Amino acid sequence: MKPKHLPLIVAAALAAMSTSALASGYHFGSQSVSAQATADANGAEAADASVLFANPAGMSRLQGQNFSAGATAVVPHSTYNDTGSKRFTGTPTGGTPTEDYAPDVVVAPSLYYTRQINSQWTAGMGLFVPYGTKLNYGDNWNGRYALTNIKLEAIALNPSASFKLNEQHSFGFGLTAEFMKAELGQAVDVPGTVAALAGTPNSAALVKQIMALGGNPAALAKVQDGRGENDGKDWGFGFNLGYMFQLDKDTRFGIAYRSSISHKLKGSTVWDFSNVTADPVVNKVLAASSRKVNSAALVALRTPEKLSLNAFHQINERWAAMGDVTWTRHSRMGDLHIQFPGTDEGDEVIRQQWKNTVRVSLGTSYKFDDKLTLRGGIAHDQTPVNSDELRHPALPDSDRNQLSFGANYKLSPRASIDLAYSYLDFKDANANYRNNCSPLTAGCTGNGETTRGTYQTNLQLLGVAYNYKF
Repeated sequence: MKPKHLPLIVAAALAAMSTSALASGYHFGSQSVSAQATADANGAEAADASVLFANPAGMSRLQGQNFSAGATAVVPHSTYNDTGSKRFTGTPTGGTPTEDYAPDVVVAPSLYYTRQINSQWTAGMGLFVPYGTKLNYGDNWNGRYALTNIKLEAIALNPSASFKLNEQHSFGFGLTAEFMKAELGQAVDVPGTVAALAGTPNSAALVKQIMALGGNPAALAKVQDGRGENDGKDWGFGFNLGYMFQLDKDTRFGIAYRSSISHKLKGSTVWDFSNVTADPVVNKVLAASSRKVNSAALVALRTPEKLSLNAFHQINERWAAMGDVTWTRHSRMGDLHIQFPGTDEGDEVIRQQWKNTVRVSLGTSYKFDDKLTLRGGIAHDQTPVNSDELRHPALPDSDRNQLSFGANYKLSPRASIDLAYSYLDFKDANANYRNNCSPLTAGCTGNGETTRGTYQTNLQLLGVAYNYKF
């Protein structure tokens, strides 16, 4: 018998890109509170030091030294209704409905600093969270053979510089050092494998081995799931570029590019068969026959690059309008091949085939008085998930619409506070994901499960930032 399952490293592989995210895929939001207030439409506004993330060329518009420290709280609300998840044998997975699998709140920080060196050069440093998710479905939910839990944390350092050629043309560039860390878990379908082998020569051999070691084969009648845990981490490096064109004193346009980053996520996988039955001998035999050994895990991947076009226009002394269109090359994430170095386990092949996406946002600001500026924005963002058959529980993503509003209040001529609130409504997402490798298929790893259900999700984001000009 050879029970296999979807390797735990798969979610770390998917993490190259959350129901706990603002943008599609695993992109976490927001990286700027002032941008969040306009639904990320203000890339050409250069409101504060956080412009370093959206378009480093915008740093050339900031005089002296500028500091911005922000935090965004993501409050998700997600439900899942199972509509017939099955084992590889075609029988229902059983289990219990999952509730509250998304966390109550997740908080991500951001820090930015820019310094004007002279009339042409400005340098800066950014620290932000580009990706993140945290889901815990529980050990006994209907889709446990695909995933029980995932936690992804990523942080990026982004030293940057801008060059102002003249009053019309500014350029920016930066380097990115990105650290990823993932923890995840899944069940192993031992009950399904035992049932599939019943009455076969392999089953008879298994019973004979159990009896030879002093175990009780009757324990197989109440066999339970096995368990696996994994963690992985890696540093990756990339770059970003920006250009800003000043048409006149009230109008400017920007273009920004953020490169993909190559990662080789390395970690360890630990298998646990100790609670499969009440008989330790049976558990030991099942673990050995599964050929699962604690080992390393490795997956090579590239995060998607992004290209953004943005514009800003000061309509009059009080009103300004802005917009952004961002294209993301999510197709970087095709089928994933996960390896287990040092073992004879075959690769796990995750059918994903993500598609490229476009995000469109429009925003506005209104100067209420010399201290208070109000902001607002709307956005539509596409999901990279191609179909119900390719929607995995690690990313039950779908198209979403966003409504944002916020404010900037000046505490003094040098200090100000940004506040932002966003509501994101996701289209209902149907999942019908099937793992093509069953526990009895040689040369590959997988549970062969089908996870079938419907996700309903909405998010609220609350951001606050402190800005200071030296």
